[in-house]
Amino acid sequence: MTITRLLLGSTLALTLGSCAMLSPATGYTLARQPAGGALSSSGVVNVKKDGMTVMTGARVSGLAPNTYYVAHYHLQGAASKDPCSSGGAPIMTSALVGRSDATGMLSLTGSVAAADVMNATYFNIHTAKDATGAPADAGVTCTSVKM
Repeated sequence: MTITRLLLGSTLALTLGSCAMLSPATGYTLARQPAGGALSSSGVVNVKKDGMTVMTGARVSGLAPNTYYVAHYHLQGAASKDPCSSGGAPIMTSALVGRSDATGMLSLTGSVAAADVMNATYFNIHTAKDATGAPADAGVTCTSVKM
């Protein structure tokens, strides 16, 4: 019985300890950008810090069907106080590339070292030229973020 209590207590402490390292995901709403043209994109980005890693998940609808997109975090630029209009430098280590489905729905997930994106002020999704993820526009949808 003592061994069972010891094992149960150790398991509980380990479980609670590992939960303390995870922070809850923060959700951000994406807004259409001028480069989005006639697209009626909408969606969310969920950002979760897990120790030294930032995990990102994005779901966007209203995009062009069967089209490649690239998303990444950006640093604040000087063109505007509004992060999404600031023209900040992309953080390419955070790039996520995916292809929308036949209905224009896009799902992206990935992770990046937290140190790489700690100064990011926005997350932007661009139409990509192809599967390599080279941006083809200034961004079709965007949201400001706080790390």
